Amino acid sequence: MRWALFLLVAAALWGAVPAATALADSPGTRTSEVSADAPGRVAFVGVPGLHWDDVDPERTPNLWRLAGQSDLGSVSVKTLGTVACPFDGWMTVSAGIRSAYGQTCGLPPAPEKLGEGARVPGFAELLAKRDGGYVGTLGTAVHGAGQCTTAVGRGAALALADRDGKVDLYAENPAALTDWARCQVLAVDVDELITPYLVDGKLVKEPEAVPADVRRAAVRAADAEVGAVLAELPAGTQVVLAGIGDHGSVPHLRVAMWKRAEATGAYLGTRSTRRDDIVILTDITPTVLTAAGIAIPPTIIGLPWQAGERASLEEAVAELRRSDLMGTSVRGTTGLFFTGFAITQVAFYAIAYYVLSRRRKATAVGVAALGVASIPVSTYLVNLLPWVRGDQPVALLVGGVIAIAVAIMGVAVAGPWRRSPLGPPAVVAGITGAVLVGDLLTGTTLQFNSLMGYTAVVGGRYYGLANIPFALLATAVLMTTAVAADHLVRVGRRRVAVGLVAGLGVAAMLLAGWPGIGSDFGGVIAFVPGIAVTALLVAGQRVSVVKFVGFCGLGGVAVSVIAVLDFQRPLAQQTHLGRFVGQVIEGTFLPMIFRKLGAMLSTMLSPNLMPIVIAGLAFLIFAIMRPGKISAGVVPLAFARAPMLRAGLIGALVSGVVGMLVNDSGTAVLSMVVALAVPLVLYAGINSAPEEAQVTGPLGDDAVDGAGDGAASGAANESGGHAGVVAGKA
Repeated sequence: MRWALFLLVAAALWGAVPAATALADSPGTRTSEVSADAPGRVAFVGVPGLHWDDVDPERTPNLWRLAGQSDLGSVSVKTLGTVACPFDGWMTVSAGIRSAYGQTCGLPPAPEKLGEGARVPGFAELLAKRDGGYVGTLGTAVHGAGQCTTAVGRGAALALADRDGKVDLYAENPAALTDWARCQVLAVDVDELITPYLVDGKLVKEPEAVPADVRRAAVRAADAEVGAVLAELPAGTQVVLAGIGDHGSVPHLRVAMWKRAEATGAYLGTRSTRRDDIVILTDITPTVLTAAGIAIPPTIIGLPWQAGERASLEEAVAELRRSDLMGTSVRGTTGLFFTGFAITQVAFYAIAYYVLSRRRKATAVGVAALGVASIPVSTYLVNLLPWVRGDQPVALLVGGVIAIAVAIMGVAVAGPWRRSPLGPPAVVAGITGAVLVGDLLTGTTLQFNSLMGYTAVVGGRYYGLANIPFALLATAVLMTTAVAADHLVRVGRRRVAVGLVAGLGVAAMLLAGWPGIGSDFGGVIAFVPGIAVTALLVAGQRVSVVKFVGFCGLGGVAVSVIAVLDFQRPLAQQTHLGRFVGQVIEGTFLPMIFRKLGAMLSTMLSPNLMPIVIAGLAFLIFAIMRPGKISAGVVPLAFARAPMLRAGLIGALVSGVVGMLVNDSGTAVLSMVVALAVPLVLYAGINSAPEEAQVTGPLGDDAVDGAGDGAASGAANESGGHAGVVAGKA
């Protein structure tokens, strides 16, 4: 049985994936996607700080006219920090991967003239930096194709400089450039929007320090310069315009326009984001090269822009403005929301301890437990409502989450399933799992711009299953299947119960990790041991240290198989999983690994998340070890009456601990496992006890400890004696 389960999981992993196609071309120069226009002359216009609220027919007639001739989208300017200053943005365009200067956040250095061209000073130092080692990739690719580069402004010079820091033709401003037709690839830096925010060459942290009329004047000046550039460009030039950086401490989605002969007024998207109207900074580099008909170097991680659904100019601009408002509203609310959620969790456990330790009737505590467990999934369901269109979007967002959580709690306690102690917890877990699976199958529109999901404004992820939703999905699936397995074991169908846990668990895991659906690298690694541990405990088997390590290794094998299969697809269809395989082959993966590791370590002691972990696990552990003092024996009683519930809880905690160590969100993963699982277990325990036991304890005050210990012992015996399971300790 032990190895049969092992083989079952492995076979499901291999059998569920489609047959591999032929291997992709070996690493080297990549073939560009075919542009809708014939490759030719292209001008990249960077306007740091420009967002869609700036663009309208009155204030910015030149930009509005260009928008009417272009495909439109928003660009997420995330590089490596919270905000992307112009220096970082231009570096990223130059490198084709996320890059950052580091300490100084401001404008790039002024180039040094070399005849008609120029050299960017300090370029060797940029190349020596860990986060700048690929600067010069764009300019080198243009020179490698036998073409020259024209740069107007310091940022444009950085973007088009080759690995020696040189551009062929340089002018400080559009008026100083006399030959606009010499080079096939041209870049222009329009930095008027940034200038008011500069103090000693650095950006002020708070943009509110700049008066509104100064900002409006800067917008008008930027529009005038864009108009001057457009007037000078030779006929037939493709124009790629983007707001490539932030100012101040608040990131925004910025403007993206692509004027081509075939532009239809469509939304601009990219396979990098899997979003129809959002592109990222690293996509600009391959877009410029594709427009110029130049092969894309293999180190570039972005993909060319793509036109999607058509819309009128007014409709598109209004929608893009709402997209930015939605992302910034969620980002600005997330910190306070998680603080409130952590306070709610800690307060709930304190109240539960007070009520249960004094043998008070705990029905209300059980209902409150369901309400607390319903909050996470409500943060996704609220996106079915048009909260962003209201006058007070943040209030509507938070109020919607609370209202939906109350509704889920009501459904859980009102249906016929309420007669079973496991019924309401199964409903909450089932709704959570069903919502997340449905979201994965429909493009993750609920996780996107959600309080427990991700936003393009932050730019950590743009599609698929994020780390917090992974923790909730794994917990929901394992807890729900464990409840079903408990019934099956009671009627003598243990093998069916094991198959249910393994089958549904593997199916959910494949959705979580499959490229283009969940695309969650670390989630697969963490999901596999959770599934295996739960299934073995349901089967009545023990989990040794060797088996546990083997399950973790199997998770690594599973995600490696998925990533390699993704890598075998054409480059334009690959997700970050397949591209990571390419980076490993090329030896360019270390910067990404270091960033992930740094992000994971920075979240390990999160003040918003650690209280959830500490309070929830402390309550659970002491409720089992000292049931007479903490929970009046209700938690051990829940395990005694539903032994498989313990298996689901242990499996979920295993996935949470492993996920905490292999994902860049760190503590966030384990905190969400605890936030969902522990309240559900507590409800089951409270409603497993007889009515009189909720007041006086199972056998009276003096016998509560003994009853709790006996219940825990009974649970261990019925599930095969697994009280000492190594995974449970984890």
